[in-house]
Amino acid sequence: MKVGIAALVMMAWAGPACAQHQNHQAPYAGFQQREVKALSEQQISDLRAGRGMGLALPGEMNGYPGPLHVLELADQLQLSAAQRQRVQQFFEAMKAEAIPVGETLIQQESALDRQFAEQKISPDVLTQLTAQIGETQGRLRAVHLKYHLTTAELLTAHQRHRYAELRGYR
Repeated sequence: MKVGIAALVMMAWAGPACAQHQNHQAPYAGFQQREVKALSEQQISDLRAGRGMGLALPGEMNGYPGPLHVLELADQLQLSAAQRQRVQQFFEAMKAEAIPVGETLIQQESALDRQFAEQKISPDVLTQLTAQIGETQGRLRAVHLKYHLTTAELLTAHQRHRYAELRGYR
């Protein structure tokens, strides 16, 4: 009886341990089907829609609200009609700038992926493509952070404080 119970306990522990071991051995399983190996479908969708994807966290976490979230909280922040209109303009301008940069990033990641897939990659091409990707990522981040700056300038100190409370930062 004790042996049977011990066997059941070991089997119960072994299942999750084996699954964890399998995931540890193949953390990228399924990525081979991705259109661009380095980008998930969600990331591609976010880039094409001009979404921030956490790129502006230094601003967001340090008192510089983003236009989208300010619009979402417009009533609780008691934005004036003029503020609401300006923040909407910031949001639209941010998307208009971010979307083409996001498309460029997708194309650059695709080119890097293609070089590896076709086994044409060389150290020089690798250096060139990754430098371009890094520069584009920096431009995209700057676009998003720029609009956190302009949005913060438009808000009163009280609205910025209230924003931080509503977002759970205070």
